[in-house]
Amino acid sequence: MAEHLASIFGTEKDRVNCPFYFKIGACRHGDRCSRLHTKPSISPTILLSNMYQRPDMITPGVDAHGHPIDPRKIQDHFEEFYEDLFEELSKYGEIESLNVCDNLADHMVCSLTLTLIPAPRFVHFC
Repeated sequence: MAEHLASIFGTEKDRVNCPFYFKIGACRHGDRCSRLHTKPSISPTILLSNMYQRPDMITPGVDAHGHPIDPRKIQDHFEEFYEDLFEELSKYGEIESLNVCDNLADHMVCSLTLTLIPAPRFVHFC
């Protein structure tokens, strides 16, 4: 029985633990999810929810005043954010990956994942 439970842990067949939360640290159902959202006690990867605020967050391609935004301006805004963030987070260790989610779903909109190698000083960041 234990072998079976271990083999399905964090998969769609696992009826106790949420496979989405297990894989990416977020679930579209949030607190209403029928499965457990178990946070790992230790991980080289963290999720920073809703960290990046796009200039066209409300309506894609349009600013808050209803004026169209040049796609190059949106890209420049993102690149400036990414470079600033990368430089700042590099102070805590070597970055293996830094991913910004371009997803409009509430549970992942403009969130990012960060993995550091090794991360001994990263504890001070949290």
